[in-house]
Amino acid sequence: MSAVINEPLLKVKDLVKQFPIKGGLLGRTVDRVHAVDGVSFDLQPGETLGVVGESGCGKSTTGRCILRLIEPTSGEVWFNGKSVTAANKDELRALARDMQIIFQDPYASLNPRMTVSAIVGEALTIHKLTSNAREYEDRIVQLLETVGLHADHMRRYPHEFSGGQRQRIGIARALAVAPKLIVCDEAVSALDVSIQAQVINLLEDLRSEFQLTYIFIAHDLSVVEHISHRVAVMYLGRIVEIAPAKALYTEPKHPYTEALLSAVPIPDPQVKRRRIPLQGDVPSPIHPPSGCHFHTRCPIAQKGLCDKEKPLLKPAGADGHFVACHLRG
Repeated sequence: MSAVINEPLLKVKDLVKQFPIKGGLLGRTVDRVHAVDGVSFDLQPGETLGVVGESGCGKSTTGRCILRLIEPTSGEVWFNGKSVTAANKDELRALARDMQIIFQDPYASLNPRMTVSAIVGEALTIHKLTSNAREYEDRIVQLLETVGLHADHMRRYPHEFSGGQRQRIGIARALAVAPKLIVCDEAVSALDVSIQAQVINLLEDLRSEFQLTYIFIAHDLSVVEHISHRVAVMYLGRIVEIAPAKALYTEPKHPYTEALLSAVPIPDPQVKRRRIPLQGDVPSPIHPPSGCHFHTRCPIAQKGLCDKEKPLLKPAGADGHFVACHLRG
């Protein structure tokens, strides 16, 4: 799988998001949740970047900050040469045509009081993309058929569909405005395994057909492997490793990536993989550890180095392989 190398479609630099914790009678800020802590990466047109990590590591918050669904605390996001973080309300609405999101929960993300036609066509109305009722209806039918649904589904309500069908409705809604970038926020994690494969295949077909660019967020490394050109591994708000998918799965550099991969089941019973158990629980993002956030659970951490100095992402081996580790690279 090869992506077209060009000017980056998306540039993310030092993205930070902290959620204030209010307390006391006056509701003052007493602490902060460090959800995203200095994330940076570029994304090429037509590329799929997988973002993986344990629950609570900041994957979804990163995706939503990029789209300004959540306001970043600091950092910069550039899309197609335009600043997303500095955009005003009107500019952001124009950018929203090119940047869409598919949510995790196909049950919660669709309004139960709206028909499929109204859900998929809402963006067509907002952005004035059709000129009359006939054109509007034809576009809805086209979108539904593109994602594997039927024209007669447009009159039905979300509760009349299965989870996989609802997620296809969510995909059709995202495609309605012909976007360039789609953030897939755990888009298949709520689905059965057999349905996951169908939806991933659909997303891959759509990427080829419409020259889409994806940020594919998931906690399951085996899901991300087959759809991604590159994979970024996050831990407590930071990217600890980013590499071409094949290089990351065959030659992981970061101890955290190694531990995650050791837990992925292998279909072949003849192949044995050494399990690398992680010690303790994920630290609180309210008070993350000093230095390398992973040093409290790392089997190779060195006292006086890993607990003191923050490791920077640095080149490691193959082209495009970067790791944030004092002892690897």
